[in-house]
Amino acid sequence: MRVRENGAEAGGAGAAAERAAHAVRAWRQAAEDADAVLLDGFHAVKHALRFGAAPVVALTCDLPAALALADDLAPDVGPALADRLVELPADTLRSLVPRLHPTGVAALAVRPARSAHLEALSRRSRTAPVVVLDQPRNLGNAGAVIRLAAGCGATGVITTGPLDPWHPAVVRGGAGLHFATAVARMDVDELPEGPVIALDAEGEDIRGTVIPDDALLAFGSERTGLSDGLRARADRVVALPMRPQVSSYNLATSVAMALYHWSLGG
Repeated sequence: MRVRENGAEAGGAGAAAERAAHAVRAWRQAAEDADAVLLDGFHAVKHALRFGAAPVVALTCDLPAALALADDLAPDVGPALADRLVELPADTLRSLVPRLHPTGVAALAVRPARSAHLEALSRRSRTAPVVVLDQPRNLGNAGAVIRLAAGCGATGVITTGPLDPWHPAVVRGGAGLHFATAVARMDVDELPEGPVIALDAEGEDIRGTVIPDDALLAFGSERTGLSDGLRARADRVVALPMRPQVSSYNLATSVAMALYHWSLGG
C-alpha cells in the first residue's frame, strides 16, 4: 500500500488513523518475538532494506521528512519506504521505541536464521576473512565493527562471550548492516575451521604477514585483550604498527587496519 507524501491515505484521515492503530498493534505483537530485530533510525532501515530484510512494521513520526531523506540519500529504497512507513504521533512512537533516533524512523525485522549465517561463516563458503571479537564488552564498538566488516567485504563477525551481537544497541551501531554480512555468537571451541590470526601488541609485525582469505582475524577486548582460550587456538599472533608509549587503538580502528592489510594482499 503506497502512502502519499502528506501522510494521508486515499481513504482520508479516518483510514490513516486506523492504519496507524493497526501498525501499533503489529509492532507490539512483533516485539514479543525473540527473533525481532529493532532497526533504529533511517540508515538502519535503509541498509536492512538494501540487503534483503523485510521489515514486519516500519514507523515514523514525520513521513514527509523520512521520504525526503530517502530522496536525498537513498532513492533506491524510496519506493519500499513509501510502501511500508506508517506515520504516528511522536509521543506514540516514543512509547514503542526505547530511544527514538533523531531521524524519527524505526522498524522491526526478523533476525535471519542462525543456520544460514553459520553456513556463510563455514570455511567451505567463505572467500574473505571472518572477524572474531573475543569477549567484547562495548555494544557500540561491536556495532561499529559489524558496520566496518560489511563495508570491507569481510565474510562476517563472530563474537564470543555474553554480548549479543544482535542487541538493539549493536544493530544501531552497525546501521542495519547486520543484514549485509554474517553475524553470530559462538564459544571459542565452536569457531569454524581456518587459520586463526590473533591481534596482540606482543605479536610479530603484521606487515610481514600475508592474511589468507579463509582466515579468522581475532581481536581481544580493549581492556583485557585476548582470552587464554582464543590465544591457544591462534596459529599466529601479530601486532599492528604503533607508536611507542601509545597503549592501544580503538577496536574498530584495529579491525579496519587488519582488514585493509588483508585487502592489499600482504
